[in-house]
Amino acid sequence: MRARPARPRRGTGGATGLTDTARRIIRLNNGFQLLFNLLWWMPVFYAYQKAAGLSDGQIFGIQSIYYVAFCLLEIPTGLIADRIGTRNCLRAGAVVMTAANLAPVVSASYTGFLLHFLAIAAGRSLTSGAASAYLYDGLRAERCGEHYLRAEGTARALGLAAKVVCWPLVGPLMALAHPAPYVLSAASAAGSLVCAVLLPRLAGAEAGADTDRGDGGRRGGAFLRDAGTALRCVASSPWLALVMMQGVAIFTLSRICQVNLFQPILLDHGIGEASHGGVLAAMTVAEAVASARPQWLSRRLPPVAWVSVLSLALAGTLAAMTLGGPWVVVLLLCLFAAATGFAFPVQRKLVNDAVPAHAPRATLLSVESIVDRAVCALAAIAAGAYLSAGHLDALLWHSALATAVLLGVFQLLLRSGVARGDRDGNRWVRPRPAGRAEAGAGGIAPTEAGDGATDLADAGEASEAGNPGRKEALEPDHAPRRPRTT
Repeated sequence: MRARPARPRRGTGGATGLTDTARRIIRLNNGFQLLFNLLWWMPVFYAYQKAAGLSDGQIFGIQSIYYVAFCLLEIPTGLIADRIGTRNCLRAGAVVMTAANLAPVVSASYTGFLLHFLAIAAGRSLTSGAASAYLYDGLRAERCGEHYLRAEGTARALGLAAKVVCWPLVGPLMALAHPAPYVLSAASAAGSLVCAVLLPRLAGAEAGADTDRGDGGRRGGAFLRDAGTALRCVASSPWLALVMMQGVAIFTLSRICQVNLFQPILLDHGIGEASHGGVLAAMTVAEAVASARPQWLSRRLPPVAWVSVLSLALAGTLAAMTLGGPWVVVLLLCLFAAATGFAFPVQRKLVNDAVPAHAPRATLLSVESIVDRAVCALAAIAAGAYLSAGHLDALLWHSALATAVLLGVFQLLLRSGVARGDRDGNRWVRPRPAGRAEAGAGGIAPTEAGDGATDLADAGEASEAGNPGRKEALEPDHAPRRPRTT
């Protein structure tokens, strides 16, 4: 009689396998991330609002308010996650997102869409870091922490795949039932709530949430100290400030083009609403492939130079859209998405490497996110003004020129020597297991590139995983929210 292979015991996940609880956490996290972020209305929201009678100025004004709301909610929602626990924060975010997606169905008016986007900002802020924090702490509690990076990447890949499958169906479904994109989005958000409810309770998490309610003053004081430390880090580290400034161009161009101008560009070139989902799905595939393969970038240029080159490529692609026909524009949009996919992991790595040792990393990344979205708020207002005047081509050209000027200023400051000192962002690095070699700040040891996408794209998360001493004292469900991505 052959012996059956031993099954991993609870709490001994290690590199040999996952415990039953760890598998459950990963499966439910995959479902939550997929359903929560499956916004069926994304390819058609501009045309939907135009059909509801909103002007370009109103549509882009709402987008500007959305970005400002996201800025204001970015850090306070982190405090909420610390107070009520990450699992409860995910549930709250799913409830808010479900209601948000139903708002345009109840009232397809300016007020309805404004409430919709304000609630979207609140829901996304509640869950953006809590989901990663719950996954990280849940796997660590099961002693399966080494599976975190793969689990996080798998959840993102499944979410992108779902969008590729679903978005081409939006046009035909909308023709059958006009509110279908928002009803389906609400149903997806409700499904994410089911996943959040089924997530297992982490040991000590709920009790910690109750007892911690009495020390809000101490928590608030610590938060203010971290915020002050973060601002002092930016002021005293010119290299960190410059890297953040360079990232503004990428984030603003990608958000404004792929979200705000995507539909106006297609409509201007005679591409109807029924095709918008398919085009957006193709762009998503291009971005996903590029995001997973940053090692394809040549090592002849340092990462900081690659970010500048890719930013210029984004600007050039925008300008070229004014010259081509429909098929050329679709191809340029896919190239734009691919350049964005390459740029984001490299920029994220640069910022994480530029954060000084022992600095509040999550708070600094929140500062960067606030700056990015504040610029997006201004850009959305400008975009609305251009479109209201019928000057889409001028908007694309001026966006490209503004990007070139910003990058020119960045290069002048870089070459002037204003950012002397530690500049690890100019080197390709990969994470190494803690204890194997002496690591730099955050547990990352410098080495050559080209070893895989996860190394470069997830170095920010790996830096915290490689420095467990920073979080060991925290309760599993009360860890600070993970660093934000976009």
